[in-house]
Amino acid sequence: MELTPVQIRILGCLVEKQTTTPDNYPLTTNALVAACNQTSDRDPVVGYDERTVDAAMLELRTQGLARTVTGGRANKHRHVLDEAWQLSASELAVLAVLFLRGPQTTGELRQRCERMHPFDDLHQVESVLEALAARAEPFVVQLQRVPGQKERRWAHLLGEEPAGVAVVPEAVEPRAVAERRAQPDSDLAADLAAEVARLRVDVDRLYELLGESPPEAG
Repeated sequence: MELTPVQIRILGCLVEKQTTTPDNYPLTTNALVAACNQTSDRDPVVGYDERTVDAAMLELRTQGLARTVTGGRANKHRHVLDEAWQLSASELAVLAVLFLRGPQTTGELRQRCERMHPFDDLHQVESVLEALAARAEPFVVQLQRVPGQKERRWAHLLGEEPAGVAVVPEAVEPRAVAERRAQPDSDLAADLAAEVARLRVDVDRLYELLGESPPEAG
């Protein structure tokens, strides 16, 4: 399933507010818009209007991922991800933080899930991530570490790839190295001997240009 960025932000907000502000949940459209657009605990920061949120909510209801309670002064919205995707509270919390803040390390996820679902240690977070990654249709993936990062990050797989985020492929050996590894030992030894001979010729030329004599081979 591929969700739009607006749908992902809405679902993340609904899960978050269900546990952090239960007295105000389900959310009115105004409250949902404010939750989507808040500047703290969000990456990226967005500026959705009511029409954008209402249109995305309609799509989420059609997909069976959210519901709207009508009646009273205003309609109120809630998610049903636990029913639709058979998610536990811990899995919901981890997904919500990934929805709201993009790819993160295990340590960041543990810290940022604290208000929704506290984890005793990193192993618990890793267990949840591994369970989400092991589904028939994986919900998360661990990204390859890129230069400048000390730890690998996790990203959700339920929407469009965030800007600037890509799964870095494993390093590939240069073709010459790979070909050399595939050669028989006898051929490899012959190639190495030829390389050494070429290097000796180059070194002799350098000494000749410098007007010096090469040292005697020991």
